[in-house]
This record gives sequence, structure tokens and C-alpha cells, in this order.
Amino acid sequence: MTTTQCHYRGPNDERCEDTIENNNTCYWHERSQVKNEPDLVERLEKRARTGVPMIGFELRKANLRGIDLVNHKDNKSYQLIHSDLYRCDLREAHIYNIDLTGSSLMKANLEHANLNSSKLKNTNLLGTQLLYTKMDNIHWNEKILQESQADRTLDKNEKLDLYEQSEEVYRNLRRATEEQGLFQLTGLFFQREMVMRRKQLPRYSSKRALSKMVELFCGYGEDPLRVVTFSLITIFCFALIYFLLGISHGDEIIQFLSTSTLIENAFNFFNSLYFSVVTFTTLGYGDLSPHGWTRAFAAVEAFVGSFSLALFVVVFVKKMTR
Repeated sequence: MTTTQCHYRGPNDERCEDTIENNNTCYWHERSQVKNEPDLVERLEKRARTGVPMIGFELRKANLRGIDLVNHKDNKSYQLIHSDLYRCDLREAHIYNIDLTGSSLMKANLEHANLNSSKLKNTNLLGTQLLYTKMDNIHWNEKILQESQADRTLDKNEKLDLYEQSEEVYRNLRRATEEQGLFQLTGLFFQREMVMRRKQLPRYSSKRALSKMVELFCGYGEDPLRVVTFSLITIFCFALIYFLLGISHGDEIIQFLSTSTLIENAFNFFNSLYFSVVTFTTLGYGDLSPHGWTRAFAAVEAFVGSFSLALFVVVFVKKMTR
């Protein structure tokens, strides 16, 4: 057998130092057949312990059940990057702190595997089985692979397909993290799932607009701080309206006047802000009252305030009781 260097080149022009075994590639980069040798797990563990990054490994449908790819010496992560692990059996695998950047785990089975602290950036997780998979402190991208691809492509049909795939991946991750009790991640994945569903709707449809409003107001029920922020903005905006149009304090009209001093106008604005707060919260002390056109605005603010306060309670209770 000719001892010639493997011809594989990685995505960043990385070179493989192993020798050719077939088709100008080494054993790990051979794509023509499924690797099913009985000593495959032992061979891959031995290869990992060399410390040389495992880049572009072809492990489609390989049986790696129970494999141990944890670096027990110096706690540095083994790299199994840009590799093909399609339908790979990784049940009960010990892959704590492993770097799987750019790899494909499409339809791989990771049931009962330990993925804690691993790196899954730009990793294909479509159809990955994650039942009882440990997934704490994982390093993710802000967006999963399919969502990033959808944002880049200009083909409408491809974009919709990728958003549909993204929704499926986020739903799968949401269910897996919820089962593990990782509720902060669960909420994040639920939000992304709903965003992907929205992006599949016609751009100017009422359903898409409504979905966007729900995201802005409460993060699809996962972000009570958004409700608080919306409430504060609403109170301030209505205060400006009352300040410009005027509110009544007995026989006196409180509003902006160009002839008043800066201090007087500032005092009038704070009175308008106070009136906006009591109107939004529907307290209605009665010391100030709307005047003229501000009656209509006060009615709208009271309605919005009642809705916002109820929404905050629902979102907060959902968040705290999960």
C-alpha cells in the first residue's frame, strides 16, 4: 500500500496528515462506504487522544454508541468539526465539552448522551434525536444553521423551506431543553420557533403583522420585561399628548405654553405624566381630568393600560411557574 498523504482539504484549507487507504483519502475521509468495523469506537477514541483536530470525518450511519470523546487530561475540548455524522448512533455517548462546529448531526441519535458544554455552532441539528440528552452550557450561535442560510438566500422557495426546517429544529430543541429543566433556553427556543413560523407567512398578511406585534409586546409570552418597556413608552407618549392638548385641574388648564417659563412648563409636563400614569393604571384619583380632545386619548390609554397589566400578569406567571 502506497504511503501517500491523504488528499483531503478542509473548509479552511486544512490538510490531513494521515495516509491514503482508498480513493486518494485516508480511512476517516473515505465516503464510499459506511464505517461499521467492530473496533470503530476504539479507533476513533484513540485518534481523538492524539490531540490532532478531527476535521471533515465521514461517519455517516456509524455506530458510536457509548463512545468516550472527553479529554480527561487537560479539559481541552476534542475537535470533531465539519464532519458528517448523518444518522450516526451516539446514544449514551460521553461527548462533554466536544467541539462539533460545522458538523452535521442530521437525524443522529443522541439519546441519553452527555452534550454539556459542547460547541454546536453552525451544526446541522435537523431531525436530531435528543431524548434525555444533557444539554447544559452549550455554546450556540445566535441563529441555527438553517436560519442563517434562509436569511442569506434570495430564492423564495428555498427561503421558505429553510425557515420551515428552522422551525422544526427550534421545536425539537425546545422540547429537549424543557425535558431537561433548562427553562431559560426553552423560552428562547420557543421565541425563535414562533419567529420562524411567522417568516413563513405572506410578508404583508394580517397574521404576520399580528405575530410581529405579539413578539414586540411580550416576546410570544416569554419576556415580561417587554411588557414593562411597552407600558413605560405608552405612558410617556400619552403624557406628551396631554401636555400639548391640555388637561383640567379644576378651572385651570395644564398644558404647554410658549409664554410660560421653562420651570412652569416642566411642572406642567410632570403633572401630565402623573395623569398619564393614573389613567394607564385606571386608578383615576379625580384631581386631574381630561379636557377636550384628551378625553378620547384618555379612554384609549385606559383600555391599553388594562390590557397591558393583564398581559404582564399572564406572562410573568407563565415565566415563574414553568
